[in-house]
Amino acid sequence: MNKTWKILNDIVQLEQIQKESHHKKQVLFKHSTSCGISHYAYEKLVTNWSFSEDEFDFYYLDILKFRAISNEVASKWKINHQSPQIIVIDKGIVTYTCSHHQISAEDLRKNI
Repeated sequence: MNKTWKILNDIVQLEQIQKESHHKKQVLFKHSTSCGISHYAYEKLVTNWSFSEDEFDFYYLDILKFRAISNEVASKWKINHQSPQIIVIDKGIVTYTCSHHQISAEDLRKNI
């Protein structure tokens, strides 16, 4: 895992993410550690990661360990749950989401 990634493991972090999104974009990566497609997306991100931590905050969410948080993400930002999934939050709203084979560092760069 990239050293600049933050672990999303407490539901109260979602309020912090919401607030921080008004100062800097927030990115969530929802990952299933038991899914081959999710593992592939994760590897593509790790291998091609070239972002600075000044650009945005990046949160890693293990949906198997923290399914309640994953469900709250879907509910709070009114998006469908998918895994793997990238979600970009800017000024409190989702401005971009993608999932499965669409996930890549290059695609994230274009949409951040």
